[in-house]
Amino acid sequence: MTKGYTIGIDLGTTYSCVGIWVNDHVEIILNDEGNPTTPSYVSFTENERLIGEEAKDQAAIYYENTIYDAKRMIGRTYDDEILQNDIKHWPFKVIEKNNGRPYVQVNYKDEIRDFRPEEISSMILSKLKEDAEDYLGHEVTDAVITVPAYFNDAQRKATKDAGLIAGLNVLRIINEPTAAAIAYGLDKKSKEKKNILVVDLGGGTFDVSILTINNGTFEVKATAGDTHLGGEDFDNRLVDHFVKEFKEKYNKDLSTNSKALRRLKSKCERIKCTLSKSTIANLSIDSLYDEIDFKSKITRECFEELNKDLFEKILEPIGIALKDSGFSKSDIQEIVLVGGSTRIPKIRSLVSEYFDGKKLNEDINPDEAVAYGAAALSASLSGIESEKIQDLMLLDVTPLSLGIETFLGIMSTIIKRNTPIPAKITKNFTTLYDYQTEARIKIFEGERLFTIDNHFLGEFTLCNIPPALKGVPKIDVTIEIDENGILNVSAIDRGSGNCNKTTIVNEKDRLSKEEIDRIIKEAEKFREEDKINKEKKEAQTKLYLHAEK
Repeated sequence: MTKGYTIGIDLGTTYSCVGIWVNDHVEIILNDEGNPTTPSYVSFTENERLIGEEAKDQAAIYYENTIYDAKRMIGRTYDDEILQNDIKHWPFKVIEKNNGRPYVQVNYKDEIRDFRPEEISSMILSKLKEDAEDYLGHEVTDAVITVPAYFNDAQRKATKDAGLIAGLNVLRIINEPTAAAIAYGLDKKSKEKKNILVVDLGGGTFDVSILTINNGTFEVKATAGDTHLGGEDFDNRLVDHFVKEFKEKYNKDLSTNSKALRRLKSKCERIKCTLSKSTIANLSIDSLYDEIDFKSKITRECFEELNKDLFEKILEPIGIALKDSGFSKSDIQEIVLVGGSTRIPKIRSLVSEYFDGKKLNEDINPDEAVAYGAAALSASLSGIESEKIQDLMLLDVTPLSLGIETFLGIMSTIIKRNTPIPAKITKNFTTLYDYQTEARIKIFEGERLFTIDNHFLGEFTLCNIPPALKGVPKIDVTIEIDENGILNVSAIDRGSGNCNKTTIVNEKDRLSKEEIDRIIKEAEKFREEDKINKEKKEAQTKLYLHAEK
């Protein structure tokens, strides 16, 4: 048993959610405003730092100092093509520092401050941790945090770093659709084996996982997805549509005004939600730009046409997951939809039609399912005794192939994608040149033939290979991946017994121990400031209520 309480966290692109196992079930914890999900927003004003609902409410005013979409930045390099495209849509500033890392730059208390995406994510995690502690009246020490199934090694480690900065001992990093499957299957007492497809379309990422559930064991058969497809992209299509319309009507370009764009995007998010319930939505924004009141409307049909290519993109990963799992469409007994974007009628109809009109399962809350499953797993890992979770066993897979670079820059795969984890696989290699005494081991993940097209993870050198003709030495390279998807790689020369190994840390993308220590100290300072500001607000509220009597 752990000393403190343990929680499950769905760290989302646009909204986050936290759950805890109490009284033999999962309780989704409400935030200060009484909502089960908290906006993944952090805002810096002249006097204070705001997180969640308060931060999102300030976004139109402090648009240059309100940060969101940290999940779309985390674990990426600044020159990443996807990140560069996102920067065009953000009103806040993203700069390059320290070996190509992205930082968000804000003005806080009349001082320019730079933050890594991990730091922003850690602030959101801290808020969720505090909400849980307020609810429990006890300290929370441990957590299971979820990530998209298709997150790569750097993104997973950066998420774990964010948890560490937030003061959490991260028990496990698990895939979001796997957590959702736990939420679906936890209360199903049937002994019958069942194959389920989880479609997880959130604010910024899309995942598909196929699992077999059998008497408390959740075995992931295959996973696929797109780490950059979600509700934010649908919002942006609406924004682009109205920017174009505004220019045609008034010959003025909204895209040059960050404040106007932020206000428009906020309205577009609401329009998207409205169109999931109605066939038409109205837009009305006073003094949007140059004192012009902008009014318009859009139909669901138009919205679907604007996003036609994006909506259709969800079918390809489903096909890939089916192929990798070895299942046919008819083998899937349940289709579980997770994530707010699965409420979009066209998404639902596309998935149903792909499976020949199969009815979609609606047993679980799409906004809370991931946190629910994470909370159940956190309780199980913490040793909490309950019949409901005592047999809970999770067999996950690695989402991307892992291997090393060989002659001509060709990737030699050692662990294939969708291999069950934890896993440890060894493959034999040899030297390329006569009398070669060392070998450089460069590790990559991805599915392309050439390593230049895959994601570089790290490298090390195996030294003191006894001189011999090329092809004679036998070098065993072993890749080991743990439950969190963290890698250890080793190489040994069979002839001499010389070996070398490394834990992949990918220093270019990851924070150093010194940086983490520094950020943790800063985070403590922020928490103290937040506490003082909260106490001031509570005192002001009490005075106001007293004066009203």
